[in-house]
Amino acid sequence: MPAPLAVRDAVLDGQTVGLRCERGVIAELGPGVKPRSGEETLDAAGAPLVAPLLNGHTHAAMTLFRGNGGDLPLMRWLRERVWPIEARLEPEDVYWGARLACLEMIRTGTVRFWDMYWHPAQTARAVRDSGLRATIGGPLLDAAGGHPPEQLRQAALRDLEELEGLGPGIGRALAPHSIYTVSEGLLRWAGEQAAERSLPIQIHLSETETEVLECIAQHGLRPTAYLDQLGLLGERTVLAHGVWLDRAEMELIAERGCVVVANPAANMKLAVGGVFPYPAAREAGVAVGLGTDGAGSNDSLDLLSELKTFALLQKHEAGDPSAIEAMEAWEVAIGRRAPPLGATPLDIGAPADFLLLRGGALELSVGGLAEDLVYAAAGSVVETTVVGGRVLMRGGEVAGSEEIVARAIERARRLGLK
Repeated sequence: MPAPLAVRDAVLDGQTVGLRCERGVIAELGPGVKPRSGEETLDAAGAPLVAPLLNGHTHAAMTLFRGNGGDLPLMRWLRERVWPIEARLEPEDVYWGARLACLEMIRTGTVRFWDMYWHPAQTARAVRDSGLRATIGGPLLDAAGGHPPEQLRQAALRDLEELEGLGPGIGRALAPHSIYTVSEGLLRWAGEQAAERSLPIQIHLSETETEVLECIAQHGLRPTAYLDQLGLLGERTVLAHGVWLDRAEMELIAERGCVVVANPAANMKLAVGGVFPYPAAREAGVAVGLGTDGAGSNDSLDLLSELKTFALLQKHEAGDPSAIEAMEAWEVAIGRRAPPLGATPLDIGAPADFLLLRGGALELSVGGLAEDLVYAAAGSVVETTVVGGRVLMRGGEVAGSEEIVARAIERARRLGLK
């Protein structure tokens, strides 16, 4: 259990406030709150105090793939660059790739993320050792053949068992990759297991128009209706991308209580040919989060940079500068617009997860804070990152950074990626 921690002279909603953490939660917050004798104290010196960022979709260990295959379309990138190398992944590759991802997220203000990748227990180990929080699932794929269905199902159940007990910051999920890589039988099984075990499901959906057209040709349904028919849509379902959703699909997603996570930078880099229609999703009542996707397809895990891309792209696509306002975009980035993702609010009794921004940061020196965070800032404005009352970054420094980078480079070289 972390020792008590206090913050003094921070600015929250225009007021100078103090904050106290006890047993990993926020015990006091507001004007007049002072550190107690002997408590570890962070002096904000007038810097902003904000809620932490939440990355709703990534493949953390793909930091090892950064800078490789960046000029290929999605399916060629997967088939020629990603899948052949992933077939040679060792557990330690995933651990150190995920440690590098966690380091980047700590430095840029993300404290919770949703991950889908191989050797999920190694990602969980990296999250635990870094002090972050994550919901993790090992990907299910079988449409290309190779392994017998029963072998894949048993492997998925083993992954869930290995994730259990790895710490309070680790959530478990089932993670069928997509409708084009997972058979109907395995998709249906994943939905049944998720319902039986009260687990979330995360899956890529409608990332490309080809995916949609092939689904209609094969099943007579658009992808969302197909997943619903198989029992995969519900209040614990997280759908990544959603670029090619139509109105009826968004209404179905809202009715079922699913979350859609937009990943604009990766979609633009892979040239998927469309933009997640946020204004229409909002009108339909869809819960929306923001993700970076993996560092192989983005290539950044800086969610503040992603936030600017998200907001500007929505305005551009709609031809309307008011398509999304700064505060609304900020709420998407911290998970407030998608409660199932597990956002941590700045409230008494909530987990003590928060950020102190860099006092005197030029990007935050003029204008409203929400506007500056969305349109001017990047992750470099984060000065201090606290998770569960533990200080993971202080003054822009994270302990052990040099070793993490060196070990990740070693693993990338082993795979021929460096």
